[in-house]
Amino acid sequence: MTLEEFRAHCATFPGFSEDLPFGPEVLAFRVGGRIFALMDVDTFESVNLKCDPERAIELREHHPGITPGYHMNKRHWNTVRTDGSVPHRLLLELARHSYERVRASLPKKVREELERP
Repeated sequence: MTLEEFRAHCATFPGFSEDLPFGPEVLAFRVGGRIFALMDVDTFESVNLKCDPERAIELREHHPGITPGYHMNKRHWNTVRTDGSVPHRLLLELARHSYERVRASLPKKVREELERP
């Protein structure tokens, strides 16, 4: 999967934004100002995604391309390889899952603003 394909998928999420908060090489995708995905903009070898802790453990056990989040809280974040070792469909589903987890943690007012057309 390419960064452009991944970005196009995530850009369909309400309230999606992106920036480079840690310098020109680390791209962050956000909802309501909070990060739900982090990746290296040059190589896009992997992406860090937030995940339900119990599901994170299960995913790591079944997919060698999914490991505890690099430089992240390893209970809540996974690093997901983008080299095909994790099926593209699963990668996109995990991006949606990460977005939904972060969105659910936003203040009610912010969540309601995201629902407006």
